[in-house]
Amino acid sequence: MIHTEIDLGDQFTAAFRRYPTGVAVITATGPDGPVGLTASSVASVSVTPPALSFSVMGTRSARAIVEAPSFVVNLLGPHHAVLAHDFARPGRPRFTPEQGWDVLPTGEPVLAGALASLRGTPLHLVGVGDATVVVAAVHEVILGAGSGRLVYHDREFIAHADETP
Repeated sequence: MIHTEIDLGDQFTAAFRRYPTGVAVITATGPDGPVGLTASSVASVSVTPPALSFSVMGTRSARAIVEAPSFVVNLLGPHHAVLAHDFARPGRPRFTPEQGWDVLPTGEPVLAGALASLRGTPLHLVGVGDATVVVAAVHEVILGAGSGRLVYHDREFIAHADETP
């Protein structure tokens, strides 16, 4: 059987659709105001010093985040499925009061109800194909009171609330 590059790309996409991941909204202040996007590529890189990574495509919001001096990775909980959809699609509501946004003293938008919010600055930007991998130093961690999880799997946001015994 002969596999072409297109087949490999389709298989690669199908493989990662089968792999569930956590969901975050990454925010920054761009030249025209707050920007944000939904990401399922956030990963811990190092504890000492604290560092994380994520990848973004070439959208307007992604370019503004990559160019920003700092940003916030807001880790989403089960009650954030609609918010994840809003930040994953153009033209949807963003940074509305109903969504629960606040602003850190350093100027970045932060989701007050996030499971955790991590403020970071870029250490390395690595271009890979049509994506940019961002490796970032973490300078501040804000732990939220929420529990449960929001998972992205097979093009769906799936909410799981922790059950009380």
